[in-house]
Amino acid sequence: MAKNLTEGYTIIATLCPPMRLADFILANIESIMMDWERFARSLNPGMRMEKLALRNDAESILRACVRDMRSSQTLAEQSSKSKGHGGAGGSESERLDSASAVHGVGRVGSGFNLDEVVSEYRALRASVLGLWRASNPAPDQDDLGDVTRFNEAIDQSLAKAVAAYTHRVDQSRRMFLAILSHDLRNPLNSITMSAKLGATGKPLDPESSDAFSQIERSANAIAHLIDDLMDFASAGLGSAMPLSPVPLNLQRLCREVVNELKAAHPGRVIRLDAQAELTCTCDGPRVRQVLSNLLGNALVHGSPDGPIDLWLRADGSDIVLAVRNEGNPIPPELLPTLFNPLVRTPTEPAQVARRRGSIGLGLYIVHEIVIAHGGTIDVQSSARSGTVFTVRLPQTPHHRIPAPAGQQLTG
Repeated sequence: MAKNLTEGYTIIATLCPPMRLADFILANIESIMMDWERFARSLNPGMRMEKLALRNDAESILRACVRDMRSSQTLAEQSSKSKGHGGAGGSESERLDSASAVHGVGRVGSGFNLDEVVSEYRALRASVLGLWRASNPAPDQDDLGDVTRFNEAIDQSLAKAVAAYTHRVDQSRRMFLAILSHDLRNPLNSITMSAKLGATGKPLDPESSDAFSQIERSANAIAHLIDDLMDFASAGLGSAMPLSPVPLNLQRLCREVVNELKAAHPGRVIRLDAQAELTCTCDGPRVRQVLSNLLGNALVHGSPDGPIDLWLRADGSDIVLAVRNEGNPIPPELLPTLFNPLVRTPTEPAQVARRRGSIGLGLYIVHEIVIAHGGTIDVQSSARSGTVFTVRLPQTPHHRIPAPAGQQLTG
């Protein structure tokens, strides 16, 4: 690429009188595009692409850069754009954002990785400024201002392209998880049914009976994992967690969940302190999921000898659910990302204790369910007071945000 740029410098320096940078870009846009194309072709995906695909939206981006450079810009707009907000410079800045986003998405489809997209922008910047410097060896004050505006425009375009690229990649990954989870259901159901049929057929020796029980337990663990993947994918495809709210007796639900966990963990102390006859309009299975995940989390990470408490109270127009456990507190540095997906406690005891079928999505899903109900969740953790997760739900939801058509994933 350096050889091509050197040849370009000679031609432009000889044929073109010095001009403002924006005018120079428009006058030499084909030469700049040829350099962009040559660099893109040097990257792995580019070797297999046609000329138009290589150039993609580069010309639109450059022309949008020029329009943005020529538009007036206040200091506040310049500051906003420098922070990556884009679009703050008016309609021309918005056009630059649009062209950049299209380019970022297009590069995902063409197989470019993020480093290669960033490299393209570096090459474009170097090409434009190198060619222009060769044609204008004695820049004045206005020229320095032009370079600043050009760099701002390129940085804004890069930020927008990277954001669009990463968003599309994230969407694709979530869609893949949704499809994978859905397609795993049928063979898993066959395994579960076969295990149940085998266990209830003719009398089995103890070893065979244990084997069938192990198959069923493992299938249930995989089913739990698939449910988490389905919820994770659904919540990330541009929709709120889909809900079906109905009036629900929360005291009864809390008692059912606590009794189920007591039966599954007979050596643990799980206590319920619930205000009687509290009713909430909510999605019962989803709230059950919240309680099961929070109590299950307390069983895994709390002190094995300490009690686990579930409190249910009314507070004005809200319902408050709180789960507390004793034991080592959550490290303060982990609290800000605790509800992010796929975040795991890095300590060795937590890795040993982690229940089967968990991939670090439980708290993320709890958070998404609570938010979909119009509620809030927070956590306080200290060695003295223990760890307390507090959920607040409105007794009557203010509104429901359904998943967009075609995005409600079902099993």
